[in-house]
Amino acid sequence: MKFLLGIIIVCACVIGGYVGAHGKLAALWQPFEIVIIAGGAFGGFVIANPGHIISAVFKGSFGLFKGSKYNKKLYMDLLTLLFLLFAKARKEGLMSLESDIEEPHVSDIFKAYPSIRNDHHALDFICDYLRLMVGGNMNAFELENLMDLELDTHHHHAEAPGDAVQVVADGLPAFGIVAAVMGVVITMGYISEPPEVLGAHIGAALVGTFMGVLLAYGFAGPIANALKAKAGDESQYLLCAKACIMATLNGYTPQIAVEFGRKAISPHLRPAFLELEEHVKAAGKKG
Repeated sequence: MKFLLGIIIVCACVIGGYVGAHGKLAALWQPFEIVIIAGGAFGGFVIANPGHIISAVFKGSFGLFKGSKYNKKLYMDLLTLLFLLFAKARKEGLMSLESDIEEPHVSDIFKAYPSIRNDHHALDFICDYLRLMVGGNMNAFELENLMDLELDTHHHHAEAPGDAVQVVADGLPAFGIVAAVMGVVITMGYISEPPEVLGAHIGAALVGTFMGVLLAYGFAGPIANALKAKAGDESQYLLCAKACIMATLNGYTPQIAVEFGRKAISPHLRPAFLELEEHVKAAGKKG
C-alpha cells in the first residue's frame, strides 16, 4: 500500500503541478520518446544482468505492493520457535532435535509456525546450523565464522536486484538526453517552418529530458532503494536467528538465548522483554 501511495503522490504532484501551470497534457504524450528511453534502458538492463537477476527484479518489484512481511509478529514467532527447540534440546538432549530438523515439515514445533516453515531461507538456516550443533564437530568460533560467511553471501545475493535497478536509474537521465538530442535532430529538419510548428517539435524533444529524469528519480531510484531495504530486512531476520543459535551454543539457557535474538531486532519491531518472556512461556506450556 505504501509503495502504491508513493507512486500516486509522484504522479499527482508532477502532473498536477504541470496542469496547474496551464500546461497541456497532450504535449507530454510523446510515445517515441518513451520507446527510446524506456526501451534503451531496458535493453541495457537485459545486457547487464543474468536471467535470475532479471526474474528477481520483476518478482521483487511486484512484491513491493504487498509491503514487508518482517513485522513484530514474525519476529515473535521466530524467537518462540527457537525457544521451544532450545528448551527441548536442554531437557532431552541435542539428539532429540534430529527428527525436527531433518523433517521440519512434519515436526509439531515447526508446524505451529507456518510463517517460518514456509520461508525456505529461514528454515534452511535454522535447520542447517542446528544439524551442525547436533553433529558436535564444530566449536562456537568456527560455527560463527561459517554463519557470517553465509549471511554475507546471502545479503550480497539479495541486494543484487536492487543494485541492478539502481544502475538503470543512474542511466535513465542519459537516455533522456539521447531522446532529446534525437528530437533536436528531427527539429532541425523543420527549421524553415512557422514558429508554432518549430515550437511543438522543440517541446517534444525536451519531453525526452523530462521523462528520463522523472523515471530515474521518481520511480527507478526509489524502487532500487525499496528492493535493497527488503533485502536488508531479510538479512536482519536471519541475523536474529544467528544470535539465538550462538547464544545457546555458548551454554545460555533458552530464555537468555532468545534475549540475545531480541536485541538483534530493529527497535521499531523489537518486543519488550516482559512481552517476549510471557509469550515464550505461554508457548512452552502449550508445547
